Amino acid sequence: MIRPARPRKLAKVPFVELAEGRLQGVVSSGSDIERVYVSSVAAGTYAFACSTNNNRPCGGARGTFCNHIRALVTEAVLQYGPERVARYLKIETADGERDAASLAQSMTATRPPQADSSAAAAVFSRFLRHLAYLELAPATAPVPEMQWFPPTRAVA
Repeated sequence: MIRPARPRKLAKVPFVELAEGRLQGVVSSGSDIERVYVSSVAAGTYAFACSTNNNRPCGGARGTFCNHIRALVTEAVLQYGPERVARYLKIETADGERDAASLAQSMTATRPPQADSSAAAAVFSRFLRHLAYLELAPATAPVPEMQWFPPTRAVA
């Protein structure tokens, strides 16, 4: 397990991951406490998508990155570090200090296309699955579905 580059607050972006060839995650709405946005940026092409948890399109993602996607990039840099995010998304930047703003600017400079939001359901489902673990009572017993590897002393 790789430690986060820096601690981050989970209120604005509670879920962020580099998976399935995308930076993807869940971003809280600034205006409605019951609404979240599922946002993603594809590696290489930077095709972006942003929609609400009930599949309504984001009003700000028209031709360029919306504030939700920018927040997602910022939190990904905090979680994984700028080098790892840039490497995963295949972002070519000028030498020097990389930060979330420069990564987002490098991606938007290519005028990326807007993607469909077909991956939003799977991303939101994974987010809900992660939330379910927070509801478990603290215990020292193993959680069966998290037992991906055999005990270290097992003989194969």
